[in-house]
Amino acid sequence: MNTTKILTYVFAVVSIGLAWFLFTSIKTKIDEEERIATIEARVIEKLQMIREGQIAYQAVNGKYTGSWDSLRSFLDTGSFYITERKETIVTLDYGADSVRVEIDTLGTVLVKDSVYNPIKWPNFDLQNLLTIPASGGKKFDMWADKIEKSGVKVDVVEVRSTFSVNPARNENNESNIKKPLRFGSRTQVTTAGNWE
Repeated sequence: MNTTKILTYVFAVVSIGLAWFLFTSIKTKIDEEERIATIEARVIEKLQMIREGQIAYQAVNGKYTGSWDSLRSFLDTGSFYITERKETIVTLDYGADSVRVEIDTLGTVLVKDSVYNPIKWPNFDLQNLLTIPASGGKKFDMWADKIEKSGVKVDVVEVRSTFSVNPARNENNESNIKKPLRFGSRTQVTTAGNWE
């Protein structure tokens, strides 16, 4: 065997080994990104469910709650009133219109049946709603209070993930979309999520 054939075989083996190494390292990175995206999608779904519950709580009670126990109790046993509104317009003698409004309560519907119907939220589980997926049992951090905006006291809420599977997400990031997943704000009147 001459030197050229030996070098050809050595380079062929080295190139096959290098190609395998590149393939596995790229595939590992793609698999990790898919895993992170899948887990973050589950976290976002739970945050959306919690946001719907907080909005319902605020609609019924006039404020958001910072207590998991009161939110869970409301979602389990709370109810909305079903009302019917009738407006009657009466023309007064001098030509102006007067509106008479009658609101009739027809009944109630449970929050969990109204907000969390199985068609929209097939994965709704009240007992595990507060647990962050793939976190080993860690819970979402929830905060609610009143803040002053333009001289008016307004209700605000913030719910954030205390665990992030994505190493690029941390509280020190300047951009809100690179912080741990959350919705709401402690300083702004919003219930928008940082994934939106």
